Amino acid sequence: MPTVNGDLPSGSSPEEFSARAFGAPDPRAAAGLVLAPFRGVRFDPRRVGGLAAVTSPPYDLIDDQAVRALLDGDGHNVARLIRSRAAGADHAEAAATLRRWLADGSLAPDDRPALYVYEAAEGARVLQRGLIGALGLRAEGDGVVLPHENVYPGPVRDRLALMTATRANLEPILLTYEGGAATAAIVDRAADADPLVAFLDRDGLTHRLWSITDPRLHAEIARDLLPRRALIADGHHRYATYRLLQARQDGPGPCDYGMALLVDSTRYPPRLSAIHRVVPGLPPERAAAAARTAFTVAPQPDPDTGLAALAAARGPAFLLGGPDDLHLLTDPDPARLARVLPPDASPLLRSLNTTVLDRLLIADVWDLPASAVEIVHDDPRAALDLARATGGTAVLLNPLSVEDVTALAARGERVPRKSTSFGPKPRSGLVLRLLDLPDHDDPADDPAGNPSGNCG
Repeated sequence: MPTVNGDLPSGSSPEEFSARAFGAPDPRAAAGLVLAPFRGVRFDPRRVGGLAAVTSPPYDLIDDQAVRALLDGDGHNVARLIRSRAAGADHAEAAATLRRWLADGSLAPDDRPALYVYEAAEGARVLQRGLIGALGLRAEGDGVVLPHENVYPGPVRDRLALMTATRANLEPILLTYEGGAATAAIVDRAADADPLVAFLDRDGLTHRLWSITDPRLHAEIARDLLPRRALIADGHHRYATYRLLQARQDGPGPCDYGMALLVDSTRYPPRLSAIHRVVPGLPPERAAAAARTAFTVAPQPDPDTGLAALAAARGPAFLLGGPDDLHLLTDPDPARLARVLPPDASPLLRSLNTTVLDRLLIADVWDLPASAVEIVHDDPRAALDLARATGGTAVLLNPLSVEDVTALAARGERVPRKSTSFGPKPRSGLVLRLLDLPDHDDPADDPAGNPSGNCG
């Protein structure tokens, strides 16, 4: 397990690092799926202005330029905490900023522990609705919280340093589960009331938040969730960080939990988008010529036709090229594919388009390292434009299915890196969780004691 400062050997591979972070022995007796109430800390709109100005996308979706734009809008934007280095500060300064905002009332804790209902809607259409709470952390072997991607030491160490400095969970990770029972009904009933906050953001979505403070409803939700399991949809590096903090903790304490948004996929199915690739400097004609050694290659007259053919393809398929030179790749050579795949990979993992893309097309046919490839989330036209701008080749692909990702995670397998983009992702800055905050203003009134331990 990690040393006292949370580091793992610098030479650890993502597979080794992930196995130790996700699969380390749980210091507490294994239990089922737990989402506990906590006293959320929230921005006071009377002191900081509109919430649209102080919230942001998750930390890994905002680049340095976006951070500067968010801070230009309002100096209280949560990006100052979650992307402190891009804001020209370090993690210690982020911690000082957090404490300053707490001291001057810009941020204030709620009076009672709550589970928070979070909703993102586009007009009248609800895209996502779920519960924000303190997720009970579990070893992967418990089969309760299922990762589907490996994690990398650098981002985990960065989040570990930030959470250690701030002693806070600053933004929720995203999990999905199959429910449809008592919790779903409680969540939807709560959303019939007036929200604590509601605002239309620059992303075009209306974000709303409610709180559930009734202990009887907390108990009903706990009973319903306990036998279930959840898939980590977004936030693997933060979940790994939670686990490393938990491993440091001396006895039970707040780092047995990490803040998460739990969404019932039977009521609000997640959107799973493709992550396209671009290889700068690789001309489309040369890329297609090499691909013919391992795929069936069919020219496409234009992007619309090519994208339609890609969507209709069965099995691994890719639309390759630039805006004016497109080819559909299908039917990978099974013998050549078998030579480049891990012998212990399941049939499902072997059949994923991202497995074929990474192992056969990029690493074998083109003989390129992963570092030579850029990624573009969701938008195929943006990938084609980037290919044109860089004199390179775009590789467009269909999204994976949620069912396949869940099945692989349940088997303990990982999808290749940058295979999934779940959404919509929860807005950061609506609720924060402080690790040192007791469940009541008077700790003597806290029946659980909410021990602070020594995590972080």
